[in-house]
Amino acid sequence: MDYLTSQRVIAITGAFGNLGAALAAQAALRGYRLALIDHASDAPAASRDTTDTLVLPGVDLTSLANAEEAARRIEERFGRLDALVNIAGGFAWETFADGELATWDRLYALNLRTALCASKAMLPLIQQAPAGRIVNIGAGAAAKAGLGMGAYAASKAGVQRLSESLAEELKDQGVTVNAVLPSIIDTPQNRQAMPDADFSRWVSTEQLSAVILFLLSDEAAAITGAGIPVNGRV
Repeated sequence: MDYLTSQRVIAITGAFGNLGAALAAQAALRGYRLALIDHASDAPAASRDTTDTLVLPGVDLTSLANAEEAARRIEERFGRLDALVNIAGGFAWETFADGELATWDRLYALNLRTALCASKAMLPLIQQAPAGRIVNIGAGAAAKAGLGMGAYAASKAGVQRLSESLAEELKDQGVTVNAVLPSIIDTPQNRQAMPDADFSRWVSTEQLSAVILFLLSDEAAAITGAGIPVNGRV
């Protein structure tokens, strides 16, 4: 195991969800130390606080003050932060005519504001890292909103613009910022919502995690400001 890799710390938001848990498991196998952040109050059994893992449940990342407190806890535990992966988010399908304006506000808060607050809070630590990384979870659906997808697509399009703008701001500071743009992720929730679909065509959480881990690696140092489609066979 590379010494520097074994010292690196990754903060994962939405860490108790399907993708967050898969990414945490793969990152741990590669020797990264982890800060697992989630809004849920109860951490799953697989997310245990250890020497190499800091578990931070009950964190509302729509609050900058809460995000800054999480950053303080990370610095207190590890003394550094090398990367942030913004997975926290949500989804809703509803038509504009029959939907609520509150849905637009809620998805903005869940998908864009959480990434904004986490990035702003963690950035001072990431800027001190030898090779800082930020990876955001966008969506392929943000490129063109389909029926009932307006609020979701708009919020995820905002994530992409945040990624591009921050990448431009940090490109001479050794920090890369990218977004992955998945199609349908193979999760129990999506299988339940679309029981007649061909699940084999979807993107698995392990496949998406592998792309994220590549973007966190030294080999991806030349990639910044990118939105990378991860479509599976959709």
